[in-house]
Amino acid sequence: MAEASFLHIAMCPWLAMGHLTPFLHLSNKLANRGHTISFFIPKRTISKLQHLNLHPHLITFIPITVPHVHGLPHEAETTADVPPSSITHLATAMDLTHNDIDLLLKDLKPQIVLFDFQHWLPNIARNHGIKCIQYLIVNPATVAYFASPARLGQGTESDLKKPPSPDFPDTSSIELRAHELRRSAAFRKLEFGSGVLFYDRLGTGSALSDAVAFKGCREIEGPYVDYLKSQYKKPVIVSGPLLPAQPNTALDEKWESWLSKFKSGSVIYCALGTESPLEKNQVQELLLGLELTGFPFLAVIKPPMEYDSIEEVLPEGFKERTKERSVVYGGWVPQQLILGHSNVGCFITHCGAGSGTEAHKLCKLYLHNLCK
Repeated sequence: MAEASFLHIAMCPWLAMGHLTPFLHLSNKLANRGHTISFFIPKRTISKLQHLNLHPHLITFIPITVPHVHGLPHEAETTADVPPSSITHLATAMDLTHNDIDLLLKDLKPQIVLFDFQHWLPNIARNHGIKCIQYLIVNPATVAYFASPARLGQGTESDLKKPPSPDFPDTSSIELRAHELRRSAAFRKLEFGSGVLFYDRLGTGSALSDAVAFKGCREIEGPYVDYLKSQYKKPVIVSGPLLPAQPNTALDEKWESWLSKFKSGSVIYCALGTESPLEKNQVQELLLGLELTGFPFLAVIKPPMEYDSIEEVLPEGFKERTKERSVVYGGWVPQQLILGHSNVGCFITHCGAGSGTEAHKLCKLYLHNLCK
């Protein structure tokens, strides 16, 4: 039998935890097959993902310095560090890593590099003889409808009511409401980085890459994968849903100690606002609702933009009333490890696909108990 051939693959995701995490889940799957991974990541963000690196002998974090640009908070590295109105400046900062990425790829010499929003990366990769794959964590159906090449020149609300072309797969389940059409049409004009529209960034990356890949599976979205293959005229690959494996580290003592005070399956874990901070009144309504459940709860909520800490927006008397059964925390937590704790029985989140896949074990436990 011929000796297995292993690849060196570089990962260059957008600067958001919701992108860095699934890229790392994919890296774990590839490393499990023996491939070597160079993972480009902002240097102060490494500690947040270190526990999810299941193959540190094969997956190496390559620290990237995110330069400061006007409009960004100092030392901002990911979307979690900036208000929504400043995310376009973070894209500008990401584009300024162009030369650093060029030098790293020249030095590391991977065979393949995966990216998502760096539309300039395929040309760099080609100059170094590296194959380049655009890897999108959004589902193929969404990209097929809103961002396929057939959508070029289509951007009005009237355009978006209809599929991009006559050969688009069945649209019987796709119906945009008036406010969704308005927002979608406005989003097509969104500048995402200096002088770059979001959809131009996405489309240029697709056009220049050697292949386009998605976090998804053919069993569910096969027709849309085939449609995109016919549109792009290049391979379209699906990675599967990338259900994450158990992290290789234990939960921090402070969280383990607090969760262990309660009964199995009794704790509500609520994680909202990490990427999209809530308003003060929304935070207060959410916390009052959690209080009314009568269950213990851990609420991980980023402070509203005009506040320095989550404690400043707690409802009057809330802390005293719930101090024996609640923690409200405004920072980062190892979500997957918390979700894996046996005393957590309910998960409230904002419907992010990454959080949904991280909760798969909790869902299986619920179904197991339901079927007893």
